[in-house]
Amino acid sequence: MMDKAKPLPTYLVQRYHGWKATTWVENKAWYKRLAEDGQRPRAMVISCCDSRVHVTSIFGADQGEFFIHRNIANLVPPYNPDGEYHGTSAAVEYAVTTLKVAHVIVLGHSSCGGVKGCEDMCTGHAPHLEEKSSFVGRWMDMLKPGYDRVKDIADTATRTEALEKEAILISLENLMSFPFVKSLVERDEMTLHGLWNDIGDGSLEQYDPATRQFLPI
Repeated sequence: MMDKAKPLPTYLVQRYHGWKATTWVENKAWYKRLAEDGQRPRAMVISCCDSRVHVTSIFGADQGEFFIHRNIANLVPPYNPDGEYHGTSAAVEYAVTTLKVAHVIVLGHSSCGGVKGCEDMCTGHAPHLEEKSSFVGRWMDMLKPGYDRVKDIADTATRTEALEKEAILISLENLMSFPFVKSLVERDEMTLHGLWNDIGDGSLEQYDPATRQFLPI
């Protein structure tokens, strides 16, 4: 029996009541419709857990517009139907096959702690992440091939940013290993997008396959 859960801290309770008395009251017909008719998001966004990345604010989205999945460093693992627990893969499957989203967006960002952890691990500066018991370390193993592609960049800041963008590209590549994603993309019935957000200046870049670069939007 779970006996360790506690009541919400006061500041969150106050914020909830503020939201319920204002935003909810002003939009209660919309919330009622969402509850009764179900969700029909046009896009899935796979984003980092980082609290500084506010997906809905960036795009001015309302509730019901995005199906959002967040994890460390916005990574998507390769398709691997081994019968084990796969949170990200389950979210992708549900978004694509049940909700039938039209777009899947991988949103990376600057100053990503997960990406920095991978960089530290690859350079021997994070032995704790090398431990088999480290969930973060084993998750970030996915990004090691990306580090191999950028490791010769001399400038540290430039190399880290390049690795953040490699996380996006690896996720896009892995998305295409899912048969139900690949078939829809190849039939032009769904699109994939790679975005990188500079959380300091608010800029947004998108991956352009023609130039193999991230270009400003």
